[in-house]
Amino acid sequence: MDPKKAFYKTQAETIIKNLNKRRMYGCYCETVEEAVEKALSFVKENDTVSFGGSMTLTENQILDRLRGREDINLLDRGACQTPEEIEQVYRGAFSSDVYFMSTNAITIDGRLVNTDGTGNRVAALIYGPKSVVIVAGMNKVAPDLESAQARVRDIASPPNCIRLNRKTPCALTGKCGDCLGDDSICSQNVVTRRSAIVDRIKVILVGEELGY
Repeated sequence: MDPKKAFYKTQAETIIKNLNKRRMYGCYCETVEEAVEKALSFVKENDTVSFGGSMTLTENQILDRLRGREDINLLDRGACQTPEEIEQVYRGAFSSDVYFMSTNAITIDGRLVNTDGTGNRVAALIYGPKSVVIVAGMNKVAPDLESAQARVRDIASPPNCIRLNRKTPCALTGKCGDCLGDDSICSQNVVTRRSAIVDRIKVILVGEELGY
């Protein structure tokens, strides 16, 4: 096995054990293709499904697969025409059966670290949907909480600001300015240290680099 792949697998095994201690389900898939099939296996016929903004879900085509299913009720803000419709989708997500997202970072000891602009994504992670399915490439792994928070601030947020056309210090200079302006996407900083409901949060670790 490729040494990097072997390292990812070993690291993932440790993370999964720690996720289990924190009442979260964890599994490892070596390839994106395996991860997609595993993620979609949690969606049943007639389920109401929603998702948070994520480059990972776009890259691995989970969103395309969901949009192609006619046997589910997909709450898709991409199909919305007005801010009011988007707001309805955000609120509807809390009643969904399955909510898909990625995570900005995950620590070796199994904590999820996320920063959100509007807050709809982390709100759904915290409460509402019956099941939350997180797909994350091993590039999201950080050794500890401080490193995870630095990863979100210095690695994940800047390209997201550029993608979203935000005129933030990190987008313009490459360095976080701890900004508070209208363009900031760092409104809510959330650390998930355990799941109140056993296995409600499902984390699929992927032995490839995905998203920011």
